[in-house]
Amino acid sequence: MKSYAEMTKEELLEHKKELSAQYKEFQGKDLKLDMSRGKPSTEQLDISMGMMDVLSSNDDLTCEDGTDCRNYGVLAGIKEAKELLADMMEVASDHIIIYGNSSLNVMYDTVSRSMTQGVMGNTPWCKLDKVKFLCPVPGYDRHFSVSEYFGIEMINVPMTPSGPDMDLVEELVANDDSIKGIWCVPKYSNPQGISYSDETVRRFARLKPAASDFRIYWDNAYTIHHLYDHDQDHLIEILAECKRAGNPDMVFKFASTSKVSFPGSGIAAIAASQNNLSDIMKQLKMQTIGHDKVNQLRHVRFFHNIHGMVEHMRKHADIMRPKFEAVIEILDRELGSLGIGQWTCPKGGYFISFDSNDGCAKAIVARCKKAGLVMTGAGATYPYGKDPHDSNIRIAPSYPTLADLRLAMELFTLCVKIVTIDKLLTERE
Repeated sequence: MKSYAEMTKEELLEHKKELSAQYKEFQGKDLKLDMSRGKPSTEQLDISMGMMDVLSSNDDLTCEDGTDCRNYGVLAGIKEAKELLADMMEVASDHIIIYGNSSLNVMYDTVSRSMTQGVMGNTPWCKLDKVKFLCPVPGYDRHFSVSEYFGIEMINVPMTPSGPDMDLVEELVANDDSIKGIWCVPKYSNPQGISYSDETVRRFARLKPAASDFRIYWDNAYTIHHLYDHDQDHLIEILAECKRAGNPDMVFKFASTSKVSFPGSGIAAIAASQNNLSDIMKQLKMQTIGHDKVNQLRHVRFFHNIHGMVEHMRKHADIMRPKFEAVIEILDRELGSLGIGQWTCPKGGYFISFDSNDGCAKAIVARCKKAGLVMTGAGATYPYGKDPHDSNIRIAPSYPTLADLRLAMELFTLCVKIVTIDKLLTERE
């Protein structure tokens, strides 16, 4: 089929009749399909069920150093768990603190602490007239929600195939001391699946911010979440690169096992310089006497080491890979020749980013919902929910079964076609 741009008005109207009939068929199926978030599927959760059996009431819950995991204490996390997460995050174990089950909670705490206490002796942000964050777009909606909750002004920075537009990042942070941070998902980014290039990481490490309390919020959520054994993206380790560049304190690095073990019962961590960690520990001592050490021990005894985690992630990949490939195959087949959309083909992570013609995303998502397919809200991948082009849609393939996912993508591409034809016809009038 020729592209929609090449079709006459009459051809578009005739084609829309066929598509509308197909859409009515979908509406008659009473579908309940959910691609709204990057939730692991039941099949993925099942591969971690052995974790429920590694500890019992008869087991010794003592660590190698003699710590009784049932009791208070060990604020920064047990030694074995720090070593496990440190290997996953590619840092030294003495540069991390283990938290509870959510890296989002750690990021929220980090912003909140900066608001009320400041960063390493700097003025608390709540006492400043203005606080700003740079936000690579499209990006992770929950990063933007945290910023908005604290009244932080967000500045869009366009993503490129190699990461954020670093010319713009360098210019902005060097000339505005009210810019205190930048949100980054540097590997298999949410939603595009882009991994930052070596040059991008090195330019991040060599930033010269006007604000001494500027920090890079490096959310390495998908650090070991590859789809393929022999075709993987690799990332320069940011803490070491910052140290080499003479900026050892400029980064907070976050990760968790949320999409490795159980999303509701994983373990999370922050990695940073010793100066930053000392600053964080002042707050942590007031906040808790220690996080869940039994859960930390459970993870260590289940995975044993980083090699166990890597093998475990191969099982995840075996479930995720056919879903990603199905999405790409259907997008290519249904839309590839029509000139009405672009999409990413990631090698890992949890999302595929789709860009429709300008002004179509909200209508596509709404039309999907009317036929029983719930997707991430259009605009969610931009600060304040405002996509200036109304074009970006996040596709989350993980949760549905493969059969349901194929059905969902057939419906999605159908909606893309109908909405795009409506837009083209309106423009021609």
